[in-house]
Amino acid sequence: MRIAVFGAGGAVGSRVVAEALARGHEVTAVARRAVPIPAGVRLVLGDASSAEQVERLAAGQDLVVAATRPAPGSEAELPVVAAAMLAGVARAGARLLVVGGAATLVVPGVGLPLHETAEFPAELVAIAQACAEQLAICRADAVTDWTYLSPPADLAPGMRTGVYRIGADELLVDADGASTISMEDFAVALLDEAERPAHRRARFTVAAS
Repeated sequence: MRIAVFGAGGAVGSRVVAEALARGHEVTAVARRAVPIPAGVRLVLGDASSAEQVERLAAGQDLVVAATRPAPGSEAELPVVAAAMLAGVARAGARLLVVGGAATLVVPGVGLPLHETAEFPAELVAIAQACAEQLAICRADAVTDWTYLSPPADLAPGMRTGVYRIGADELLVDADGASTISMEDFAVALLDEAERPAHRRARFTVAAS
């Protein structure tokens, strides 16, 4: 499979690149500036907020992964990028996998999205609202072949186990109330969806087993 990863220099994007490469896919890393990449990966510079650039870079790809994340203070870029990615990928005739946020997942037993709970950190409100807009833009799109993957509440570097649980719109928590997955296993889940599509034009989530 030919896969282009936007945001390839980021924490999640770099792990998606590594996982895709390990599975034998042909990987193109897309970033705004030069970033370290593994041998065997093609690096190209591009702006995910430009539908025209996205279309050009998505041409000939089977799958495009949107793994960009705005810097603090630039959260408003996220929905702009989502719209550009959807438009550009659709025109290129590829499939889009969006790395989304956890804030819109409904907390079990509470009935509210995570970002509307009293315990949600104030410093994360801006990115949570941007992720909510990002998801809404995807759900309003009836043209692009998109999938939106939300992480659990805690997404951090860790071990690759290859084991995870799958959910839909509800936050996945374990018996101790923890909601977590390693970035490595998150990349595994994303590539599993890429290879065996099960959530077309839908959002799903994953968490450690």
